[in-house]
Amino acid sequence: MKLKYCCKNFKQGSKSVFKSLKEEFPELEHKKKDCIGCCKQCSKQCIVKVGKAGVVCAESPDLLYAQLKQLIHGTYEEAVHV
Repeated sequence: MKLKYCCKNFKQGSKSVFKSLKEEFPELEHKKKDCIGCCKQCSKQCIVKVGKAGVVCAESPDLLYAQLKQLIHGTYEEAVHV
């Protein structure tokens, strides 16, 4: 799973999410990009692009972290049960 973070969105609080998830899930691909192409959402909320088309947004870094963690665990559970 690839997670792409917008460097401009770090001001919204996603930098702490990037650091925490990179440390907790080093096996995932974490990329910092100058822009991930979601500028309208990025200027208002914490945001991370998941895979090629998915986007996860949240009002706060804590909510974003919780949503991404749930998504990651769901993906791992599916992989284990397949």
